[in-house]
Amino acid sequence: MRFHRPLRIGTPGSPPPEEPRAGQATRDYASFLAGMRLSTALRIGVVAAVIGLCMQGQDAPSKGAPFEGKGMPPRATPADYSVQAKAGAVTLAADFDGHSIPTLEGTLSTEEYVVVETGLFGPPGERLKLSIDDFSLRINGKKAPSPSQPYGLVVKSVKDPEWEPPEAAKSKESQSKTNLSSGGEDDAIQRGPKPTPTPIKYPIELQRAWAQHVQRASLPEGDRALPQAGLLFFEYRGKTQKIHSIELIYAGPAGKATLTLQP
Repeated sequence: MRFHRPLRIGTPGSPPPEEPRAGQATRDYASFLAGMRLSTALRIGVVAAVIGLCMQGQDAPSKGAPFEGKGMPPRATPADYSVQAKAGAVTLAADFDGHSIPTLEGTLSTEEYVVVETGLFGPPGERLKLSIDDFSLRINGKKAPSPSQPYGLVVKSVKDPEWEPPEAAKSKESQSKTNLSSGGEDDAIQRGPKPTPTPIKYPIELQRAWAQHVQRASLPEGDRALPQAGLLFFEYRGKTQKIHSIELIYAGPAGKATLTLQP
């Protein structure tokens, strides 16, 4: 038996008859689900974008951020350093640089620290956890050796011995011309003692560059594949001519070793 839908008759211009409430509710529920799916997709997209920006912020260092220390290029063999010593399977080698700081960009200096360039070598595939805390320096036989200091403390006293401010260069040139025109050294003596030189103010851009050079040259830390090399810093404000004996002491994961350096 076939049932026919009853015919709805309306007057011309009259609004269409309302659908049954069940049908309207079904359409409203479907629209709600679609809106929920769209909102969820938007939320997921926003969260993913935020995470991506955070990751980019972590991966890309901000302007002025410190460079990662990579150390010095290891020399071909431990024998290329002045002294060597064994600590388990690892061979330590070192050179004493005094107050000089050899970097890849050039030689800097510090009056408050002495520097030791150290290389660590091992069998193929050997890895070692490096830390500057594993090193100390005994100067002139002192009972308590000096601990290695982080490069961050050293950079405050770093300078380039070859650099001088433009004003000083012009002053030297002017003074030289004056001496030549006024009789030379005798006239300079008659004028009396030279005034005390004013402390040099290094431009902040130079100080930042020197700090980055020192950081890049310092001994890298953490779990590293050997060979590795870099600079170690030890507090010492005296003249290197007064150093008669130096011992670099290592006590770390590889074992213990003492290297007698040449002053």
